Formats: sequence, structure tokens, C-alpha cells
Amino acid sequence: MSKILIIEDEAAIRRVLVKILSEENDTYQVDEAEDGLVGIEKIKKEDFDLVLCDIKMPKMDGVEVLEAVKKLKPETPMVMISGHGDLDTAVNTMRLGAFDYISKPPDLNRLLNTVRIALDRKELVVENKMLKKKVSKNYEMIGESAAIARIKDMIDKVAPTDARVLVTGPNGTGKELVAHWLHQKSERSKGPMIEVNCAAIPSELIESELFGHVKGAFTSANKDRAGKFEAASGGTIFLDEIGDMSLSAQAKVLRALQESRIQRVGSDKDIKVNVRVVAATNKDLKKEIEEGNFREDLYHRLAVILIEVPALNDRREDIPLLVDYFADKISQEQGSTPKTFSTKAVKLLQNYDWTGNIRELRNVVERLIILGGKEVSEDDVKAFASK
Repeated sequence: MSKILIIEDEAAIRRVLVKILSEENDTYQVDEAEDGLVGIEKIKKEDFDLVLCDIKMPKMDGVEVLEAVKKLKPETPMVMISGHGDLDTAVNTMRLGAFDYISKPPDLNRLLNTVRIALDRKELVVENKMLKKKVSKNYEMIGESAAIARIKDMIDKVAPTDARVLVTGPNGTGKELVAHWLHQKSERSKGPMIEVNCAAIPSELIESELFGHVKGAFTSANKDRAGKFEAASGGTIFLDEIGDMSLSAQAKVLRALQESRIQRVGSDKDIKVNVRVVAATNKDLKKEIEEGNFREDLYHRLAVILIEVPALNDRREDIPLLVDYFADKISQEQGSTPKTFSTKAVKLLQNYDWTGNIRELRNVVERLIILGGKEVSEDDVKAFASK
């Protein structure tokens, strides 16, 4: 059921619009308001999928209504209704965020097409919001230890800025979670979040992957191709395992950070990019600098803010929370009844040496859920956790 509100001071036009829309689709629930003030009150109380609003009205004109709705419920599409003398104003409302405008008297086909398209767009916006919530849940940071509290506090302070961040810590500690939180809590959250695993890309291909290439730049370059920096423009690029990047690629990344420009492989044309860079590594970059494997100037460019993610052995007090979280999540993924872990079982898990960190803990919890009893016991942990 799509809820549509018509704000129009001329009763005859209001009746016509209500009749047309109600007869067009029986899933349209059409409400009406005789002026802008009444319309705003209805919008405050209810969520509408579409608002049709006249521009010239007493008490509160359509432009004022549009501006108010964009503050109250910015996701609600607004279609403006304009008289012949209001065309310039109607065009201006598009700049202010209106979805479209229709002229009086409304052309039937144009009206119905505009309504259908606007409602489809609202549906996409809602789906996108739901998807983002799901994505956010996939990157929850679980823990109440002092170390995790410090990281969360740092993220809250740094995320709203464009400061570059270097995330360090052993493998499996959740460095990518920090990167995703930084992006999702930033002004760039509506833009893309592009991940690049520098360790997984051969050194001879890393520059093409990051900066793109032009046709003929090398043997397999059959067409022009944009790189990850271009794809991330307006958002965030996450350079994971940056300590494994070649020195030549490091030089180009340094230039991109200094000048906000990149060049595709095989081209001398500059391309302007607007990205925030978050990098991560499990290596000691200062040691890598001493050994000539990493550029010191790039390190200082990347490490404007340094966030260290602790090993799981250094935050054992978070293990009970992590066990509960993974148990629920894995049970949901498998469509099975959630299993509980006995107090002794959790205590035993807390005392293990987690060299693989959180990644290893998740694997062990999954194994225990599959192989353990209705309640995972201390004996289950002893039998399966160390295998």
C-alpha cells in the first residue's frame, strides 16, 4: 500500500487528483490537505511514500513546504504542482530537492508516470537503508574492554573528519571492522567503501588495480579501465595490508595523497579524485622503513591518526560477549536453534591461547555449535576446540 498526500488549496483540482490516483491503482491510499500548514502536520504524524504539493498556496507556499519536508523526512519524494506562471519556481524547486514537477491542468499520462517513478524511487531508498543496516550489523564491534572502549571513542572523534587513519594489529583482530566503522560514521557514508587487499594482488598488477590503465598499457590491457581510487571517489578507500605494497606503488599512492590526483597506467593525464584513505597493516612499518621496504614519507602521510587493535589475548574479558555474539549469528546463518555455552565452557575458552585472534575464536565457536551438545559444555570444548 503506497500512501500519497496531495497538498492543494483548490478543492476542484484536489478532487480530480484524488479521483485519478485512486482509480489508477487500488493500492494507492490517497490523503489530502487544503494548505501547506495542514500538510506539514499530516507529514509529521504519518510517513507518506509521495507528496504532491501545489506551489502557489496561502499561509505556506509549496517552496516552504518542500524545505520543511526535506528537514523532517528527507527521504520522502516531493512532486510540485505548478501553474503556468510558476514554471521558473518549479524548476528552482528541483534544485532544492523536489523529485519532479507537473503543470496545471495535469496531463494524465505524465502525472501517472511521474507518480509511478517517484514511488519506485522511494522503494529503492527504503531498500537501500535496510541494506545499509544489514551491512552495519555485519561490522559490529563487540566488546566492553578498556581497549575496545578507547578504539570506539577514537572512531567517534575521527570519523567526522577526513583525517587519514592507519590501523595496526595482528591478523584476525578485526582491523577491517575499524575501517568500516570509520566510513559508516563519516560524512562519506553515502559514498562507496572500496577495499583493496594489497597482499593478495601481485606486485606487477597493484598499480593497475589502484589507479587503472589505458588500452594497450600492457599485453592484457584490452580496454581502458578505472582503478580503485576512481571507484572510491566521494567515499573511502581501505588499503588493507599496505605493508606488502611495492615501493613503486607506494610512490604513486603518496602522490595521490599529496595532490588528490592519479594517473592511469600508460597515461600521462591527471585524474582528480576525492577519497579518504584508511590503511591497515599487521607489520611493524617503522621496522620496514629501517629495512628500506616502506617509504617514511608515505608512513607519515598515512598515520595522521594511528589506531592499534589489540590481540584477543590482551582483551580476554571480551571473550564471553564474543562467544554469545558468534553463537547467535552462526545459528541465524544456519537456521538452527541457538545454542548456549556453559559457564565452565566459556571460562575454558577465555584461558586458551588465541594466536589466530577473533577469526580463530569464530571458527571454534562454529565448530562447537555443529559438533557440541544442546548446551556446549566444558567437555565439548576440550574435545573439539583444540582440533
